[in-house]
Amino acid sequence: MPTLLDTATTKAGPFTNGLGKRLANYTQLSPLSFLPKVAAVHPNRVALIHGAWRSTWAQTYVRCKRLASALAKHGVGPGDTVAVMAPNVPAMYEAHFGVPMIGAVLDTLNIRLDAEAVAFQLTHGEAKVIITDREFSGVVKRALAKLEHRLVVIDIDDPGHEGGTLLGSMDYEAFLREGDPDYAWSLPEDEFDPIALNYTSGTTGNPKGVVTHHRGAYLNSIAQIVSWGMPAHSVYLWTLPMFHCNGWCFPWTMAANAGTNVCLRRVDVKLIFDAIREHGVTHMCGAPIVYNMLISAPAELRDGIDHTVKGYIAGAAPPASTIEGAERLGFELTHVYGLTETYGPASVCAKQDAWQSLPLKDRARLNARQGVAGPLQEAMTVLDPETMEPVAWDGESIGEIMFRGNITMNGYLKNPTATEEAFAGGWLHTGDLAVIESDGYVRITDRSKDVIISGGENISSIEVEDVLHRHPAVEGAAVVAKPDEKWGEVACAFVELRPHATATEAELRQFCREQMAAFKVPKRIVFLPIVRSNTGKIQKYRLRELARDLGSVA
Repeated sequence: MPTLLDTATTKAGPFTNGLGKRLANYTQLSPLSFLPKVAAVHPNRVALIHGAWRSTWAQTYVRCKRLASALAKHGVGPGDTVAVMAPNVPAMYEAHFGVPMIGAVLDTLNIRLDAEAVAFQLTHGEAKVIITDREFSGVVKRALAKLEHRLVVIDIDDPGHEGGTLLGSMDYEAFLREGDPDYAWSLPEDEFDPIALNYTSGTTGNPKGVVTHHRGAYLNSIAQIVSWGMPAHSVYLWTLPMFHCNGWCFPWTMAANAGTNVCLRRVDVKLIFDAIREHGVTHMCGAPIVYNMLISAPAELRDGIDHTVKGYIAGAAPPASTIEGAERLGFELTHVYGLTETYGPASVCAKQDAWQSLPLKDRARLNARQGVAGPLQEAMTVLDPETMEPVAWDGESIGEIMFRGNITMNGYLKNPTATEEAFAGGWLHTGDLAVIESDGYVRITDRSKDVIISGGENISSIEVEDVLHRHPAVEGAAVVAKPDEKWGEVACAFVELRPHATATEAELRQFCREQMAAFKVPKRIVFLPIVRSNTGKIQKYRLRELARDLGSVA
């Protein structure tokens, strides 16, 4: 067997003959390589905690190999899709290794989807197996009835949940027992091979299937450690859904970190504080709504927690008030930004030493920006989408955020047209409008479809939301365009108040008027629970529908 993997070269000069890739100097990058290493070096360190259940890294490695072996015995192989419908439980974590160990592709289904959406994704992704938690048996059963092809169904019979039914021929633990604990698996032949399939939450029509590769998953897993400065053996609380962008690659990150994963079936304020206290949680991730829940929680729930918890915040542009409130609570937040197409966060608001001397309010504003490209993403910039020229670093010139580099998807499954559009001009187009400030940091002004054009003037919904969030009674705010006969459209705000707080529409409009130009002040403010997706993103398309149904502005 030859040891020289690639002898072809077109380079001139002395560095040519015999200097190609060899078995000794080149290995395909894959996050799967983290697992055997941590199992060998830290076999007895706790890898997973789920209620009273514990699994060491050595045990986790064996369970992942059993999963891979059992899937192979059921005919799953390279390029096949395995779907998982589960919350943050050990089986979901193990699937991130066991499925790609045999070259298969992991499709983590959004647990809030309806049966029709689940059926579409199972069909579009051509899933051969679905591993499903019994909590979602009703939806999955209805979805399976809509399919034209049969799947192997494996049930997760988690003692942490009561109710639901079992749909498959066996449960997950029995399925693992079919597998070989010494199963001989291998890294992918090509690091660009797909590792996961994630569906975007489309607002109209069917969602697009984002295909990601081993190389990008490997690099983003390491990037999370580098950009966050995670010390070895960190304790990570799973408040972020693993189904969302594969948990921003943290299932693989925690193996590289030799840390401990604390599983959480659902986001609950008391459970979060209890876990932080009991397990000494050091890190967690979440959307702004998660941190706002913690900020608003009764003080007694935080009793006994005297250490700082580091948090990533993303999912929506966080108001500075959230970062400020979390810091007062003892959470050190770092704002990150990205898309499903970039494996989750691919940029970070890297903190500067000089910011520490600033007042908290100013520091929070700086920390709320989208920042700069992550350490292992090649580039992030703001370009004019028409000319593809960079905008000025003046904090005013608006363009579209674009990414380029290894932490970028393969493309959209079975959708070459959308893939080419996304990569037009050699950059990944995000659809997010932004400026670059004088220090080179990117700040989102809006999604392209969320800009409000009132009487020819552009209004940033994010700017108005940030002002509303400064009011002490406001828990959450979302601003959208409302059709208007005179101005074309005007700003309409939907507001959630903090528990036991009160405020009137007139009071909030006056508060805004004192801090921004009059044409930006919302012409209507509606008090109601804000419609959000399961990942905490505000569903503005639904709010726009509500705004259209409101009466005309006086």
